[in-house]
Amino acid sequence: MSNLYLVFTSLLLNLSVGSCDREAQVALVDLSTLQEGTAVATFGGGCFWCTEAVFERMIGVKDVVSGYTGGKKENPTYRQVSYGETEHAEAVQIYYDPEVVSYEELLEVFFATHYPTQKNGQGPDIGYQYRSAVFYHDDQQKELAAAYMKKIAPNYKKPIVTELNPFTKFYLAESYHQNYYELNPGNPYIISVAKPKVKKFKKLFPDKVKAKYN
Repeated sequence: MSNLYLVFTSLLLNLSVGSCDREAQVALVDLSTLQEGTAVATFGGGCFWCTEAVFERMIGVKDVVSGYTGGKKENPTYRQVSYGETEHAEAVQIYYDPEVVSYEELLEVFFATHYPTQKNGQGPDIGYQYRSAVFYHDDQQKELAAAYMKKIAPNYKKPIVTELNPFTKFYLAESYHQNYYELNPGNPYIISVAKPKVKKFKKLFPDKVKAKYN
């Protein structure tokens, strides 16, 4: 790895963390109020700015929010999570119509648009908070995720290290993180890291892209 790449990576990390280095209120998501006909999936695929942008563009997805899950600390802040001070992962919660898109399809897109063989990190984002993880909401999701990972494992040269954990709590990230990709198109991190993932999604799954994003 060249020194230039290391410097560039460090710059991206400083820009992404520094641009959000302020405290704000987080909120615990209450799934008991979930509307009928809406299902939920929770994935950790590195920086939530990227993962949120990908799934916002997927047909059948009603909404995507960024937040923190997988740790025990209550009401974690972005600063605490991004500096590895909690066991939480940056993650997204996906609200979707199961009559339009299946959980298996969500898994397919998730694994195709991040690096499931990279342990405790995604690209330039390094740390347990950026781990690859599926947080299942019931036994069916657990079985489907396990079966899918087994199915695609031969496609990779390295072992899949995606964690398969039960969902516990999801804390909605600070408001300035929501819809970050759309609101900050000029951010260097968005340009160099997030946009390539969105382009990959659109290239691999043209039939799954919402019309307004074509």
